[in-house]
Formats: sequence, C-alpha cells, structure tokens
Amino acid sequence: MADHHIPHFQNDAGHPAIEIGVKEFMCVGANPPFDHPHVFLDMGADVEKVCPYCSTLYRYNPAQRADVTVPAGCSWKIKAA
Repeated sequence: MADHHIPHFQNDAGHPAIEIGVKEFMCVGANPPFDHPHVFLDMGADVEKVCPYCSTLYRYNPAQRADVTVPAGCSWKIKAA
C-alpha cells in the first residue's frame, strides 16, 4: 500500500540503545551520506532488536508514539527529491 509508512531511525550520535514506539521499522545507521543499507527490522514478539549493520539496540515501548525516540532526535525523515 502506498499510504503505509515504515518509520526510519538513525544513530548519528552512537547511542548504545534507542527506545521506539513501533516494532516494524527501518534502520539507516548514520545520516546520509554515512548511512548503511536501509534495513527493515521486525521485532515480532520480542521487545528488543539489534541492527545487523550498526549494532544499534532498539527497544520497544508501547506507550511511546511512532515518531518519538529516546534519546530524542533519532527519527529520520526521507527528504523529497
């Protein structure tokens, strides 16, 4: 579906863990041009997932909005061409 949005997250600051409010997401590593392949990650029944490229640990918090991260500033917005 064209209207389905998968949140993207980045870890420029090198945080050991990022808390997010979704279980399906994309990790881009650092911001472009220093990003790694944008990988789709799905936590399934788990509450944590490690990115296989940058080793960022993502933790799920169901009380958190999809566009908010802890620490703040780790959401990545796709820039229009």
